[in-house]
Amino acid sequence: MKTETLLREFFQYVLLNICGMIGLSCYILADTFFISNGLGANGLTALNLAIPIYSFIHGSGLMLGMGGATKYSIYRGQKDYKNVDSAFSNTICIMSIWAVIFVLTGIFFSEKLTKLLGADNDVFQMTKTYLQVILLFAPAFMANDILNCFVRNDGNPKLSMIGMLTGSFSNIVLDYIFIFPLNMGILGAVFATGLAPLISLAVLSRHWLTKQNQFHFVGITPSFRMTGNIISLGVPSFITEMASGIVIIAFNAIILHLRGNIGVAAYGVVANLSLVVISIYTGIAQGTQPILSRVYGYGDCESQKQILKYALRTMLVISCGIYLIFLLSANPIVSIFNKEQNIQLQQIAETGLKLYFIAVPFVGFNIMMSLYFTSIEKALPAQIVSLSRGLLVIIPMACFLSSFLKMTGIWLSFPITECLVSLAGIALYIKSERGKKNV
Repeated sequence: MKTETLLREFFQYVLLNICGMIGLSCYILADTFFISNGLGANGLTALNLAIPIYSFIHGSGLMLGMGGATKYSIYRGQKDYKNVDSAFSNTICIMSIWAVIFVLTGIFFSEKLTKLLGADNDVFQMTKTYLQVILLFAPAFMANDILNCFVRNDGNPKLSMIGMLTGSFSNIVLDYIFIFPLNMGILGAVFATGLAPLISLAVLSRHWLTKQNQFHFVGITPSFRMTGNIISLGVPSFITEMASGIVIIAFNAIILHLRGNIGVAAYGVVANLSLVVISIYTGIAQGTQPILSRVYGYGDCESQKQILKYALRTMLVISCGIYLIFLLSANPIVSIFNKEQNIQLQQIAETGLKLYFIAVPFVGFNIMMSLYFTSIEKALPAQIVSLSRGLLVIIPMACFLSSFLKMTGIWLSFPITECLVSLAGIALYIKSERGKKNV
């Protein structure tokens, strides 16, 4: 493929997808802003205790969406049209089972889950309400994630972006209406968040109404082999999102011991801003994936390398800008989420922003490498990168560093972990390239 054509297509997909992913991440950031202003530090604490469950739901949707859409793109690149519809249909079947599990958990186990997450009497009811409603809306969140991935891979990244942005902006408007004029409190915030993916799905339906879709739901007997392939390729995306939830749970437990509810509220500001930052890198990676998977299907190794270079250079430029913003503007950024002007919250969160986000270039590199390996059907190295940064390194690192550096150790555990995993990612890439030469 010509370099000029490749570069133009790369930036079209990546820029549209970054915009869409930032919009998608604003679901939670809008909740953070309106809850902190409407319900204070306790509301912020409740949100941060419940938000890991959103990460599990969103991660499940992305796992199936990215896994299924990757297989779809590879089949199209190989001109294997028989399996194109099968990839989509199997994805929807798996999603249905997953969604039922989440809904049943919301109906029957939300109270026990709230206790497990560490909510005390001051924030228990708010946490439970947020948790239960998010779980009941799980089918909408997952369907939105899956259809966004397929519509983007079906050559319509613009509609995918519009769907994500429309859902996000509607969430911001509804957040304000439900929390302030209607005085619905935490229920209003989470209800607005739950309605957003339904609005996004309505926008995405245009892809079918105008008959642009090249994939269809067909009656099938679910294939265990294809299901396994879809899940295997989507696991890195799941781990990336799930890890955010698990890390928040682990960090909340450690911070509750060190600084109590105020510490958790301060961490909530940092963690929710982190979701937005990660969404930018996810946007680069997911925007790159359809092109990578297609040229991989063609067998064009040189184009694969060129696309990876474009992605990494874009990531480095954006990382420099992000860190400078947090370094120079930590005070006003935290103040936006600190209407009560709590001095402890302000100090803890400001320090956290400056230390935590040293990690940004390493985070971007790790997310990009994980999606690169997924796009070329190398599931194992993708899973190693994702598992290492999400579970195997960061939680032991946080426990170790916090034992003698307290909150500073918590903040530093994130950049140190991402740096170590980046080194592992480089080693895996070199090994992968050597393996190609030996074939």
